[in-house]
Amino acid sequence: MNNKSLPYWLIAPATLFIAAMFIYPFGLVTLQAFTGSEGGFSLQNFHTMVDHWKFRTAIGNTFLLVLCVVPLQLILALSLAQMLARIQRGRDVLLYIWTIPLGISDLAAGIIWLAIFEQAGFLNSMLTSLGWVNAPISFLGYEDASTILIAVVLAEVWRATAIVLVILVSGMGLIPKEYNEAAEVFGAGAWAKFFRITLPLLKPSLQTALILRTILAFEVFAVVAVLSGTQFPVLMGETFQWQFALQDGKVAAAYAMVILAVSLLSTLFYLRVLRTPQGVKA
Repeated sequence: MNNKSLPYWLIAPATLFIAAMFIYPFGLVTLQAFTGSEGGFSLQNFHTMVDHWKFRTAIGNTFLLVLCVVPLQLILALSLAQMLARIQRGRDVLLYIWTIPLGISDLAAGIIWLAIFEQAGFLNSMLTSLGWVNAPISFLGYEDASTILIAVVLAEVWRATAIVLVILVSGMGLIPKEYNEAAEVFGAGAWAKFFRITLPLLKPSLQTALILRTILAFEVFAVVAVLSGTQFPVLMGETFQWQFALQDGKVAAAYAMVILAVSLLSTLFYLRVLRTPQGVKA
């Protein structure tokens, strides 16, 4: 084995793993999505998907969740990261406490928030004990989808903001302190330093965090399933329903292609908008 071939041998295990666990299954799903009932290439599965009454509701709910959750998580994570940057003592302990939800699965997070919002849950018990309501409120009832949306948004923000926070804290740690010190010498205030130094140099980290969180938001499923059942359709939930409840893997594969497409488009959008000029590093 010569030195020129050594790098290829080193990456071979990872390449084989990716090929076996991603490329091959992806090829099967793609083939399934574009195969008609009689075999051969067909868009029949996509027509079935689009014509189903839940499709437009599911795609609307999914985009609504993304538009609610991702900006809230970004604003909250930026605020917490800025707060951590100003703390001298106990910073690591505080960061550890804030990132505890990272160790909780989607399903467990949904169950925790179900215990809060259900009729016999913590929120109703508190409101009743304070005398603010006479009877338990059905926060997760089918009568009002807006309360279900609020519950899902709160659960997702609580569960996954820590992912964005960790990425931004790491990015802020790479910004040279000399920049802020120089800005202070010239009389720049906290807001000026944030918008003219921190945010521009944080673009690579922002790009990574937004891409990751947006893709995961498009794939939200367990939290929605626990809090709403089938009352609040989302793309991933409909994929599950077609695959297991309706026993139609081809339409489920078509849903998977839609989720992949919107994820790729959002990634390209962030890569374009948050493009870092050559020579500028965070």
